[in-house]
Order: sequence, then structure tokens, then C-alpha cells
Amino acid sequence: VQLQASGGGQVQAGGSLRLSCAVSGRTFSSYGMGWFRQAPGKEREFVAAISWSGGSAYYADSAKGRFTISRDNAKNTVTLQMNSLKPEDTAVYYCAAGSYSGSLVGSYDYWGQGTLVTVSS
Repeated sequence: VQLQASGGGQVQAGGSLRLSCAVSGRTFSSYGMGWFRQAPGKEREFVAAISWSGGSAYYADSAKGRFTISRDNAKNTVTLQMNSLKPEDTAVYYCAAGSYSGSLVGSYDYWGQGTLVTVSS
């Protein structure tokens, strides 16, 4: 399974970005998917996750009300729509795939390379 994240960039506070993750390899629809982020000097943290069917989504408190995770099993992609961005959202964002869609890094078996999001004040 290979994951390719894209869509990062630089944006001013209050702006929006849409991250995408393309998944190739084994059956995409069987995996729970998640987004994590890692800021410089900090541990990787959970942002959002979505079940294999797309029927359930979970968010970190910091993402609730601002970020939306979705997936398209026909296109083998998962997206993270990020609105009302804040400087503290600055980080490298990673998509991940696993048997379960949880908030723990260890719940995921496969990781993308990361895409940098920079939010300026």
C-alpha cells in the first residue's frame, strides 16, 4: 500500500486548504484512514479519521468545526478540508491507512510522506 499526500502550502490565518491522499495497492475501501500532523519539535498528533465505509468520522478537539475528512472509495482518495486555519495548525500533515480508524499512531500500518502546511498570522 502506498500513500501520496498533496495539497499543502502556505496560507494566511483564516484561510483554507484542501489536502488529498491518493492510495494505491491493496483494496482501499477495506482501510480506515486518518490524518495526523507533526509540528517542529513536537510529537505526531491525531487530526481526523474516517471509517472504511465513510460512515463514521472522528476529529481531534482542535479540528472540530473547522476540518472535514471525507473519502471516495471509487477514486481511492481521502481528503481533509481545512477551514479557518490558525498559525498553530502549521505542521507537516500525514495521511495513514490501517485496519481500524483510530486516534493512535499505532493504529495505522501505512503512512504517506507528508505535506507541509504553513499558516501565517
